[in-house]
Amino acid sequence: MAKIIECVPNFSEGRDLSVIDKITAEIKKIKGVRLLDVDPGYDTNRTVVTMVGEPEAVKEAAFQAVKKSHELIDMRKHKGAHPRFGACDVCPIIPVSGITMEECVEIAHDLGKRLGTELDYPVYFYEYAATNAERKNLAKVRAGEYEGLEAKLKDPNWKPDAGPAEFRPTKGATAVSARDFLIAYNLNLNTNNAKKANAIALRLREQGYPKKDENDKPVLDESGKPVMNPGLFKNCKAIGWYVDDFKRAQISINLTNYHVTNMHHVFDAASQLAVEKGLRITGSEIVGVVPKEALIQAGIHYLQKQDSCAGQSETELIKVAEQSLGLSDVVKFKPEEKIIEYMVKESKGLADKTLVEFNDLLASDAPAPGGGSVAALAGSLAASLGSMVANLTYNKKGYKKYNEEMNRIALEMQVKKAELLALIDEDTDAFNIMMDAMKNQNAVKKSGTADEIAAADAKMYEANKFAISIPLKVLEKSFELLPALKAVGERGNSNAVSDAGVGALLVESAVKSAALNVKINLMNFKKDDLFYKASADQMNRVLAVLDSSVNEILEIVEKKIS
Repeated sequence: MAKIIECVPNFSEGRDLSVIDKITAEIKKIKGVRLLDVDPGYDTNRTVVTMVGEPEAVKEAAFQAVKKSHELIDMRKHKGAHPRFGACDVCPIIPVSGITMEECVEIAHDLGKRLGTELDYPVYFYEYAATNAERKNLAKVRAGEYEGLEAKLKDPNWKPDAGPAEFRPTKGATAVSARDFLIAYNLNLNTNNAKKANAIALRLREQGYPKKDENDKPVLDESGKPVMNPGLFKNCKAIGWYVDDFKRAQISINLTNYHVTNMHHVFDAASQLAVEKGLRITGSEIVGVVPKEALIQAGIHYLQKQDSCAGQSETELIKVAEQSLGLSDVVKFKPEEKIIEYMVKESKGLADKTLVEFNDLLASDAPAPGGGSVAALAGSLAASLGSMVANLTYNKKGYKKYNEEMNRIALEMQVKKAELLALIDEDTDAFNIMMDAMKNQNAVKKSGTADEIAAADAKMYEANKFAISIPLKVLEKSFELLPALKAVGERGNSNAVSDAGVGALLVESAVKSAALNVKINLMNFKKDDLFYKASADQMNRVLAVLDSSVNEILEIVEKKIS
């Protein structure tokens, strides 16, 4: 899975759009980054920019945008309603897919250090990237704002995390963070009563709602502050309001960590609360963009509520989520315009081709795709068959006692199917990298210096290692399918047991085909090379038990169909 992050720098300019255009133009120059949104505010005199892409590309785009902001924005002249202390006030890094928060912290630190060093101004880290507890809260880091920054920098306790502890009047400072993805999400009600919408919002939000006494008056604590009843959901902010555009009340929600509280959680709870008030949630909408995983989680949730097997394809899970959440209630929900991973995918890969297109390319004189990609395809087909048998077993008469196991297997097979499909393209990419390294090596050997030749040889060595690592992954991931295929062969729907056998044969083909690709690439290494030994051992461990494992499944299948 490709690593994708979001970056949302906020610039202290929201009135002169020509300045913003020049800043965002720097982002557009960087390959591998998609500029999703530019949101200027006149009163705040601030523009929120949203970009997504692979980490290195996003880091570069963020750096260049901040650099340009320092050329164009003079903080000595800035006034606006929003708190700020720099030309680029904040720059959060957010994990989207294939990447952990810990990795995003490293990215934030790398970016912040580069900003501070190369642009020569103070940079602070906050939220997950904070270097100490006192700096976790942005409000504390930015306290005093731009006007108080010069004095703050003289305090040893507020020495910047990167860059000089010196005031740069035109630039100010930047706060860089790693934080969770925020989903902006609205629930639509069949009423124009904002008060009723807000009453539901107060029950949902983490902050909760004021406690009332028997006379319906707020209960106050010893300091005179209202005592709050806790809300239903952590990481949830919500408010009810009336939307003039479509003459209805909405509950506007910010989900600050969808791994804790996701859209389906608040949708279901709000639906129940609405019924209690004689209302109905008619649907919902995602404001901005959303990670694919958030919708997949929702799709799985609703399938499980229907007592259906959740091990469905990504496309089906997203469709279920769309229908269940009523995401097309106001405007037609278009996954390609709302799901980040779909938006940043620049071109279709081999796995996206039709069967005819893939086979035609395979049959051409093009050296790639080849046997390595076909091995990955065979493995993905085996995973699909395992999922199919599990789905055909789930909730069927005589097999309901296996529901939990079949649901787990179907989900597991869908994940492994996706991993193996990705390896179809990765194998071809690895081949192309190796060919480029070989061309470079041959060219350098003709006229390069000793150091250049050594560098080209090292690059070739690494390219060969990478070319071996992909079929090794195919081999391992395909072999890992066998326990699940055995389980569906033994306990799955007897009418589909032959498909478990076909899956096992496909695993055998995938593993042995991948092994051939490992072997041919190992010819580029000396047999006493440590990498050669490690790769050969990894391959041979699997091959040693492959036939017996496959035959065990085939015997189960043959016994059932004979």
